[in-house]
Amino acid sequence: MLGQGRIVKVRLDKAIGSKLTASNVLCTDAWRAFKTYATEKGLEHYRFKSDGKDRVRGLYHIQNVNNYHSRLKGWVDRFNGVATKYLDHYLSWFQFLDIIKHRNDDTTVSKMIVDSCLFSTKTTYEELRTFSYGK
Repeated sequence: MLGQGRIVKVRLDKAIGSKLTASNVLCTDAWRAFKTYATEKGLEHYRFKSDGKDRVRGLYHIQNVNNYHSRLKGWVDRFNGVATKYLDHYLSWFQFLDIIKHRNDDTTVSKMIVDSCLFSTKTTYEELRTFSYGK
């Protein structure tokens, strides 16, 4: 979760700055903070507008992100809203379910439930967020 409200460069840098190098290409929507951030970091940047006219540039696009976002919104809708303080937990839960969607067997789900009970709430979030399910 990047933050609430407008996207600002400081939060953006905190969220993804350590994961980017000058060889990366930043593909985003048309929000201004992304352009400014990419310029300051010396990153190549492709902006895609929501009007649908400009969706692809060579092999670069943001359709995977748009698809993930659509699936997430559809999944969260069943809860009739989520309290912001629990949003990280819901995001981790969705990520887990999305990762194992093709392996949805009783053993995997049972293991996730048991493992999540072994840690404090904060540790559970960190463990689920960074754990490698499946391989």
